[in-house]
Amino acid sequence: MKLTATQLARMMDLSAVRAEVSLAEVGLLAEAARKYHCVCAFVLPCYLPELKVLLADARDVGVGGVVGFPSGAHSTAIKVAEAREQLLAGAMELDMVINVGMLRSGRDGYVADDVRAVVEAAGAVPVKVILEAHYLNDKEIVRGSQLAVRAGAAFVKTGTGWAPTGATLHNLRLIKSAVGDAAQVKAAGGVRDLKTVVEMIRLGVSRFGAGLATGAKILDECAALADGIEV
Repeated sequence: MKLTATQLARMMDLSAVRAEVSLAEVGLLAEAARKYHCVCAFVLPCYLPELKVLLADARDVGVGGVVGFPSGAHSTAIKVAEAREQLLAGAMELDMVINVGMLRSGRDGYVADDVRAVVEAAGAVPVKVILEAHYLNDKEIVRGSQLAVRAGAAFVKTGTGWAPTGATLHNLRLIKSAVGDAAQVKAAGGVRDLKTVVEMIRLGVSRFGAGLATGAKILDECAALADGIEV
């Protein structure tokens, strides 16, 4: 199967979720998401209303919000409040960070209830659960993935992009083996080039998250191949 840049853009979220992001960068993010027709654009919560306005005329580009970002250690009540606030601001997808510390501590009930509360608050809006896999061992990655699916997650996602790693092929194999077809897999935190994207698609990844510059580079790389790239 050949993958074109247009098809890849419908599998890619562009994001500007670093601490130092300014309104100017949010504007550039909206511009790029519109140019490439990316499936969604993500910003930190305070910028979501601004992004919604900037993309009001780009009906094929969703706007997404982050919950419990970047540590995952917010109380469940705060995560639910964040989710509701961002839904009111127009979020069409939510990416929430799992409670990494509670997962590492073996508090599986707490972790599942935390995810479930956000999923229930989100209603029909899909929730992607971020594992922040860099800080987890293999067993924790598998367990976290399974807990997220049982709690109703639409996707399990590797990382926030704030940790040193996340979307390694090893981690993605573990997540896919744990979730099967019960949820989709999103790779973020280490998606750097088209070759890596292709390898990840072959492992079963259906969504990618990338920063503005990296995402544009990957999409341009794919567009330069007239017939697309074999996946």
